[in-house]
Amino acid sequence: MRMSKRMDSLEPYLFVEIAEKIAEKKAKGEEVTSFAIGDPDMPTPTHIINRLCKAAQDPTNHHYPETAGLPELRQAIAAWYKRRFNISLDPDREVLPLIGSKEGIFHIALCFIDLDDIALVPDPAYPVYKIGTILAGGKPYSMPLVEENDFLPALNDIPKTFAKRAKLLWLNYPNNPTAAVADIDFFNRAVQFARQHNLAICHDGPYSEVAFDNYKPISFLEAEGAKEVGVEFHSLSKSYNMAGWRIGMVAGNAEMIDALKRIKSNIDSGIPQAIQYAAIEALSGSQDCIAKNNTIYQRRRDLIIDILDDIGLLAKPPKASLYIWAKVPEGYTSLEFAGDLLDKVGVVVVPGVGYGRNGEGYVRLSLTISDAGLVKGLSRLAGWQNTKNRPKSKKTLHNFSRGKQHT
Repeated sequence: MRMSKRMDSLEPYLFVEIAEKIAEKKAKGEEVTSFAIGDPDMPTPTHIINRLCKAAQDPTNHHYPETAGLPELRQAIAAWYKRRFNISLDPDREVLPLIGSKEGIFHIALCFIDLDDIALVPDPAYPVYKIGTILAGGKPYSMPLVEENDFLPALNDIPKTFAKRAKLLWLNYPNNPTAAVADIDFFNRAVQFARQHNLAICHDGPYSEVAFDNYKPISFLEAEGAKEVGVEFHSLSKSYNMAGWRIGMVAGNAEMIDALKRIKSNIDSGIPQAIQYAAIEALSGSQDCIAKNNTIYQRRRDLIIDILDDIGLLAKPPKASLYIWAKVPEGYTSLEFAGDLLDKVGVVVVPGVGYGRNGEGYVRLSLTISDAGLVKGLSRLAGWQNTKNRPKSKKTLHNFSRGKQHT
């Protein structure tokens, strides 16, 4: 058989490879503590589960759903945006439920990107921004996110030839993997940049509800004129511990929403209605779980930061997101350090280079680890200090060691 040429550019997904490495260690009887994946460890709140169970017993929810989602869900999303950010949305034209935000993030590239078109993609970044561009036939232009600029892209440094050809600009704050945040001034500048270069903005905001120290992340859609040039993707995975339910949404520019809806209507069959009713309950019901979750995440953040400091890893306590972005020790690459931790103390972290070239020199640790796992993992991290005089491990995530990066 003959595969398509696009398969040559499709490398193994970062977290699939990490999961395989963990499985290998466990198959040998070795214990592993993973700080790798941002999958909330706490259960979905009971009132949301109860709504799912009730809806699942209703035979009217056993049929094919509509691509546009239930009108009640679109209304609940619009009402949530109004309460949370004071943003007014037309639920029929400016809101679209998604089968998790990941599928929408991938599919929107098909709305904009033709052969050799350019998308402006942060580096380091969530891999799907780049992969969606490539599989649509486009070319990602990497915008470096560096500490000296607070991990914000320097939009004015993008060469005019690339800015003029670009059709999409990807942004993501609170950020994965750096945990950086953006203010309204940055989003206003991004809107102006989009207008100047006639491009569309896609902002990915799934961590807006995961924040600490009384910090309240803002929405890109709060920027003046944001709905004229862009959309915002969001997810219930992080806010309500619903990662396995695959439910998210996109809101903003009506033309972009309509284009994505047309693409999706030809590709998928919508979100099971019972899950949509559960999502309505999540967005409209008690929000107590968010503050409760954030209290737990903040405690974990502080414990991890303390241990990292003890073993000589520099990391700023994040204001938001589920991640800590830590500098690797001197003399290590991110791959070498991640391999060292896995081989010597059985701790899994994500090498920064896995998110792009500009992630080199860092590793990402997730806060989504059970309290029992956290105690064990912190003890192991502290123990790494005692192994530093041993030779570096040569074991690494093989795909990255060949010089290929997921960005």
